[in-house]
Amino acid sequence: MLLGVHCSVAGGLENAFEEARLKGINTFQIFSRNQRQWKAKPVSDEERRRFSAAFKKSNIKVAFSHCSYLLNLASANDALQQLSVHSLTEEVERCSLLGLSFCVLHPGAAGEQPKEQAIRRIISGLRQVIKNTRKSKVVIALENTAGQGTSVGGTFENLRYIYEEVESKRIGFCLDTCHAFVAGYDIRTEKGVEKTLNSFDKICGLKHLKAFHINDSKGDLGSRLDRHENIGKGKLGLIPFKYIMNHFPHIPKVLETPKEEDGDEINLKVLRNLID
Repeated sequence: MLLGVHCSVAGGLENAFEEARLKGINTFQIFSRNQRQWKAKPVSDEERRRFSAAFKKSNIKVAFSHCSYLLNLASANDALQQLSVHSLTEEVERCSLLGLSFCVLHPGAAGEQPKEQAIRRIISGLRQVIKNTRKSKVVIALENTAGQGTSVGGTFENLRYIYEEVESKRIGFCLDTCHAFVAGYDIRTEKGVEKTLNSFDKICGLKHLKAFHINDSKGDLGSRLDRHENIGKGKLGLIPFKYIMNHFPHIPKVLETPKEEDGDEINLKVLRNLID
């Protein structure tokens, strides 16, 4: 059962493993750099050694990163798009150095340009990053979005089209439960979550699914409101999480729920109690 949380790297990247040990988890997601800044110091040889040593001593089976929220490969502004390409290239290189399996990426936002044009720019940007990092095995996992504003990726069809056009085995997917629900996929019932995941399999392929972001939702079905809630305390209830826990033990599942008042520990316990 691969289950974990988004771990902090405050004070050093290797500190994520100590948080993981304390929480008894075997997978985690991190920010490998400050997600609110474009510039990032390269991973030093000493940082890489400390991270690698901590990884070997840990019980972690899968570790991956989440890309900066600043990235927008869809941007119609050439300078911003190229900055995003450069930043994503750096992220893939950082993952390679740290031994992380993949990085999760929000595809991008169209802004005032037609969404079709924005998708073409995402494809172009991803091709460039794949080319820039041709020696790397790190996968870029496209995350489904809540469909808010002009964001790309609210539908499985969006994700599939990008995957097919980039034409690389190094493109995969990350499925966020809150985002799927508020984008219009009704996963509140066992029939609904089964139908949605079967649809995802037909359109994107479960074999390309690298991770689940396990989040309940403050927003209603189709609201496009990207607000995560504690497991079982939002609009989703427990049914979809029970289904995912029992049908996809082998796929990394990471919480992005509120951390206040021992949120991670409480939510992990709720999820573990759903295992048959």
